[in-house]
Amino acid sequence: MALTLLIRIAALSISMTFLLMACEGGGSSTPAIDQKLSQSIQPADPQLAAIYNRSCKNCHTVTATGAPLTGDKEAWEQRTVKGMDVMLNSVINGSGGMPPFGLCMDCDAEQFEALIDFMAQPPATQP
Repeated sequence: MALTLLIRIAALSISMTFLLMACEGGGSSTPAIDQKLSQSIQPADPQLAAIYNRSCKNCHTVTATGAPLTGDKEAWEQRTVKGMDVMLNSVINGSGGMPPFGLCMDCDAEQFEALIDFMAQPPATQP
């Protein structure tokens, strides 16, 4: 029983390490938005907020991950200037440290687009 518990704890530790490594990306070294402010922003739509909280927030509100922070307009502009099709392709296929489907295997393109639009907006213009 104790051995089983130790194995489960070890497996959980390894899983969390890989999850955090998956978040690592090539984001801006100095975000234009404070991490704490980024963590406080939520989509107004409850369904979108649920997806965001389970699939996006863990990486896109932590500066250390290198992912563009939610609400960091400057970091997102470097990506959105390429167009929504390129952005969706990056989400679906993974890009840099972002895993395929952004850890939302049941999301569709419309949801991904809404999440990108939400995260790319500065806090003052969040719906």
